[in-house]
Amino acid sequence: MTLFVSLLAGLVFGLGLIVSGMADPAKVLGFLDLAGRWDPSLAFVMAGAIGIASIAFLAARRRSVSLLGAAMRLPSAREIDRRLVLGSLVFGVGWGIAGFCPGPGLVALGMGEGKAFVFVLAMLAGMGLFELVEHRAPRA
Repeated sequence: MTLFVSLLAGLVFGLGLIVSGMADPAKVLGFLDLAGRWDPSLAFVMAGAIGIASIAFLAARRRSVSLLGAAMRLPSAREIDRRLVLGSLVFGVGWGIAGFCPGPGLVALGMGEGKAFVFVLAMLAGMGLFELVEHRAPRA
């Protein structure tokens, strides 16, 4: 049952990315181009997503198990540290260069977008590099 619900949630998420335009790098780059022909439509998509997610997280904090009976594992970190800031910067630069972030990149790959193939390869290489560096770095 969990696998089916996960598949359904991913399908709904992917369709939402397609309908909202988040899987179209030209639309995303238009949103990020504040000095040019700025397209504010994705701001409404993000505001709606933040609103819905906020309600879902509030409801989830009151539960100890999910609707399917799995343990609730909500984020517990509260501090803004150097790793968070640097990771956010890398994410933003990559998003601005490619017009993709991970979810829309995978959706665009599934739609046969050639640029998405290059993006997903680069994303996987970056994830692999992170794992190598993370395992070699001494813990403070």
